[in-house]
Amino acid sequence: MANRSSAQRTRRAKPTQTTRRGEPRSSQWMRHVTMALISGGLVAGFWATRVSWVAEMRLWKAVGDASYVLLLVAVTLGPVSRLVPRTRSWLRWRRQIGIWFAIMATLHATLILNGWARWSLRRFLGYEFVPQLGREARLEPGFGLANLIGSMALLIALVLAATSSDRAIRRLGRPAWSWLHRLADTVLVLSLLHGSYFLFIHFTDSFHKAPAPAVDWFAIPFLVSGLGVIVVKSAAFYRSTTEVRVAS
Repeated sequence: MANRSSAQRTRRAKPTQTTRRGEPRSSQWMRHVTMALISGGLVAGFWATRVSWVAEMRLWKAVGDASYVLLLVAVTLGPVSRLVPRTRSWLRWRRQIGIWFAIMATLHATLILNGWARWSLRRFLGYEFVPQLGREARLEPGFGLANLIGSMALLIALVLAATSSDRAIRRLGRPAWSWLHRLADTVLVLSLLHGSYFLFIHFTDSFHKAPAPAVDWFAIPFLVSGLGVIVVKSAAFYRSTTEVRVAS
C-alpha cells in the first residue's frame, strides 16, 4: 500500500520546466534578477561620478552609459568564446544581458524624450525657438541626425529583445533567427555613432553657445571600448576563416 501511494505521488509530481538547453527555467529568471541588480549598480556607479551635473542630465546619461556597457558585453561574449573556448559557458548569459541592454536603452530614450525633447519631434530633431528670428530654427545640425541614429539602434534592439526566446527560434527557424540576431553588430555601430556625436561634437564651441565647462570622463573609455570590441570580433572572424581553410 505504501509503495502504491509513493508511485501515485511520483506520477502526480509536476516535471521541472526546462529550456531548449535543458536547464531549468528558474535559472533564466535568476539571471534576469542578477542582470537587473547589475544594471542598477551600473547606473548608480555612473551617477556617482558626475556630482556637478544637473540631476536630470546626470540621470539619463548614467542610464545611457549603463546600457552601452551591457551592449558591449552582449556582443563580445560570442567572439570571446571563439577565441577562448573555456569561456563558452558564459554564453548562457548573453540573452539576459541583451534584453537588459534593450530595457536600459528604452529607459534612456524615454528620459531624453521627457526631459530634453519634451515630447516634441521638432526639438528631438534639433529645432528650437530663436527669439531674434521670431521662429524655430535648426541650431544643431547633427543633433537630429544623432537622435535618429540612436532611435534606429533602439528599434533594432527591441526587435532582438522580443525575439530572444526559444519560442522565437522555433517559429522563425534557426537560420532566419541567426541572421536577424547578427544585427546586434549594427546596433553596436549605430550606438558608437550616436554616442560619439554627443561626447565629441555636440558640447564643443558653437556660434550660439560656449563649450561645456567639463569634458565627460567617459568619452575616451566609450570610444576605446567600442573599437576594442570591433577588434575582438575581427580577430574571431579571422580565426574562423583560418579554421575553415585548414579544414578544407
